[in-house]
Amino acid sequence: MSFTSKIQQLLALLNSCSSLKHLFQIHAQIIISGLSQHNCIVLKIINFFASHTPINSSSYAGFVIKQSHNSSNSWWNILIRRYATCHKSSYTEAIRFFVEMRRVGAVSDEFTYPFLFKACSSFLGLEEGKQVHCDVIKIGVCNNVYVQNTLIHFYGSCKKIVDAYKMFDEMSPRTVVSWNSIISACVESCWYYDGVEIFRVMRKCGVQPDETTMVVLLSACAELGDLSLGKWIHGQVIEQGMFVNCQLATSLVNMYAKCGAVDYARLMFDRIGERNVWTWSAMILGLAQHGFAAQALELFWKMKDCSVKPNYVSFLGVLCACSHVGMVEEGHRLFQEMESVYRIKPMVAHYGAMVDILSRAGRLEEAYKFIVHMPIEADAVIWRTLLSACHIHDISDYTRVGEEVRSRLLRMEPKRSGNLVMVANKYAGNGLWEKAAKLKRDMKERRLKKIAGESCVSVFQNP
Repeated sequence: MSFTSKIQQLLALLNSCSSLKHLFQIHAQIIISGLSQHNCIVLKIINFFASHTPINSSSYAGFVIKQSHNSSNSWWNILIRRYATCHKSSYTEAIRFFVEMRRVGAVSDEFTYPFLFKACSSFLGLEEGKQVHCDVIKIGVCNNVYVQNTLIHFYGSCKKIVDAYKMFDEMSPRTVVSWNSIISACVESCWYYDGVEIFRVMRKCGVQPDETTMVVLLSACAELGDLSLGKWIHGQVIEQGMFVNCQLATSLVNMYAKCGAVDYARLMFDRIGERNVWTWSAMILGLAQHGFAAQALELFWKMKDCSVKPNYVSFLGVLCACSHVGMVEEGHRLFQEMESVYRIKPMVAHYGAMVDILSRAGRLEEAYKFIVHMPIEADAVIWRTLLSACHIHDISDYTRVGEEVRSRLLRMEPKRSGNLVMVANKYAGNGLWEKAAKLKRDMKERRLKKIAGESCVSVFQNP
């Protein structure tokens, strides 16, 4: 067999390779054939590691690259990039590849570090990221704008906003990605108004924002419920003449819906040419949360008619809608459909919505059994939902569900004054004055005070 034919045969075998065991066998043939240094063959092996994500294979990958006698770090960068951007179980493997890369003497560069910081951000590896940051300083690429941008994102993801801002402050020059990274870091850490203030500074510096900037800012407005600020950001989008893509349009729908301006949200939704599942879900949830249950359900059916597969947010919205209109059986059917038809595993919020459906309908014993048999532990919010329903539908506690829920809630959160006040008021309402007085004495002895109610008024001001 000729040299070229042998290479083609080995490449064909590598193309058909489907397991790590199979790869070892083929690689043995490559070594016997004396082709372990051939670049095309090494690249195929590297691509196998990159596409099949065999965990804990960094040492073997190091062996393959070392045998190739190619000191280039490009092979390593391919692997690190792949593992840093694929399934969450492989993020730490990107770090292992980096360690192996340094162990065999390969030199990292400015293309290595952005993906390492991305991997550290993904699994919140603060200590690992700091060590990589030290390495960045050692080899002298700390002034590379791409490395700096990913460092800001990394520290922001780990909620180290001061460190993220220090990195940003030391940057020169800054790109729009740099500004987006620090604004996003603030918003993700709930420093919403700080993010908006940085945007104002960005505009004063003459930097043109892009669609990503506006998406991040709109998410901050949605979390704050600040409609006037959200309208100002929308005005900036119009003023800049930005193309309103699907992601930006969805953010606008979400912002208006969460700020209570459901009419504006629906107007935006109806004008969107391209909608994805997140656009539909934002509108459905917005309608459901503000009492437009019938419209939310109608939109959910319309979404399915348009062949858009619902996601976990869609189901949360539609379950919330069922709760408001008392559609218990329909709500239960949709809850079952989540996992059986769409393979969406219910989260705590979905179980909470189902408990709310049963509780509002006065089916207290059924709601209690549902909570007890949940595959995940119910949080205090779910128990409080049922307890509130007991105070409405079973004032005298004939079912004894209320007493059981009260005892569970007090064991779960013994220091939460709101729970004690709720229970004491219930006892007082039923004429159980001694029990109510005892709870209030306990609160006084433990220096627990009732948290005062709060309300806020938005005074118009020009952002």
